[in-house]
Amino acid sequence: MKNTQTSESVFIGLTLAVSGGIMDVYSYLWRGKVFANAQTGNVLLFAINLANGNFYSAGRYLRPIVAFVAGIALVEEIRYRRHERHLHWRQTTTAAQILILLAVAFMGQEVNLLANSLTSFACGIQVEAFRKISGNGIATTMCIGNLRRATFNLMEYIHKKDKQNLKRVALFYSTICFFALGGVAGSFAIPYMGQKTILLCCGLLTVVFITMFIKTKENNLKGDIQP
Repeated sequence: MKNTQTSESVFIGLTLAVSGGIMDVYSYLWRGKVFANAQTGNVLLFAINLANGNFYSAGRYLRPIVAFVAGIALVEEIRYRRHERHLHWRQTTTAAQILILLAVAFMGQEVNLLANSLTSFACGIQVEAFRKISGNGIATTMCIGNLRRATFNLMEYIHKKDKQNLKRVALFYSTICFFALGGVAGSFAIPYMGQKTILLCCGLLTVVFITMFIKTKENNLKGDIQP
């Protein structure tokens, strides 16, 4: 039986999806209607404002896009330079993500541009560091790819009756539902927690960090692969 990396576990994947949903609703509702995760939306809004000559507003959407790309690049740099002794490189990137969002929690709305850029930076880290659940390519910070793959596997099951396809359908739709659940949780929390709502993500990411650490020790004892 093929071993599954700890970082690809369903528990970690769904926990990250909830965090992803909170980050997006937080940046949109509290930080001036800029998306942290949905860079397609940011690109479109950047283009609209650029076309209308609203260069300052265009910059509000361009900077999170650049920050998102920088987050992806940081993960790849850490992965290439990794020297695993006590922490796996995914644990290192998760710790970085926690610290970044912790800083965002203490930034007032007068620095929304910086806060949104840092949140997008953290999202870029997450989307690149955690690209699979149970061996399936999946995103925990956006839904369009998951919707496509869920529908593809549903049609494959209808025509081929392969239960593996049905399991993938459940996985992809569950991830989407947990992302939406994060959006609901964030929406309910914002009126009470305000800018501190992002601390919910820090808590979820801490759970992910600890889970990887515990499972890594268990896997080492069993001779399995690390996360």
